[in-house]
Amino acid sequence: MKSTLAISSIIFTIGILLLPIVWGDNDFRWSELEEYRHKSSGIAAVSKPLYKEECGSCHMAYPPGLLPASSWTKVMSGLEDHFGDNAEIDDETYQSISRFLLANSADQSDYRRSRKFSQSINSNAMLIRISDIPYFKHEHDEIPQRMVSANPEVKSFSQCDACHANAEQGLFSEHEVRIPGYGRWDD
Repeated sequence: MKSTLAISSIIFTIGILLLPIVWGDNDFRWSELEEYRHKSSGIAAVSKPLYKEECGSCHMAYPPGLLPASSWTKVMSGLEDHFGDNAEIDDETYQSISRFLLANSADQSDYRRSRKFSQSINSNAMLIRISDIPYFKHEHDEIPQRMVSANPEVKSFSQCDACHANAEQGLFSEHEVRIPGYGRWDD
């Protein structure tokens, strides 16, 4: 019995060590497997400090993977009337933030949820409100308005971080939704 267990342990260990060779990658790193797992779901986290500073000073810094590039272009071209506010910035800041948003937009992303956002939009549509995107509407259609617009701690669906505590990190799992005043949401 002991020898069978020892032999099984040796075979298992050898198998683990041979995985990179079997997969045909002599430079295999376990961190790449974790990176692939992360990119396969969710949305990329907001990673640009300038964007967080400029846009996050008035509202949550929305992850770029929530809108396609064409929508971000339209948002950025209308900063003088940004949902009723003047959000104009200097040209250098404008260029830097625009490059970040376009490079990480939903239609440029490898993240599954970002792709769902992008693919749900009709190619002729030019949506600039995340809450107008068909995939967003589908994911939020069962939540009663009283829990959102009538809720003074939420006020609107545009306040992602009111219910999704880790929204800027691109984490929107329905298992982590907590609606202020109501608690965990489970559809």
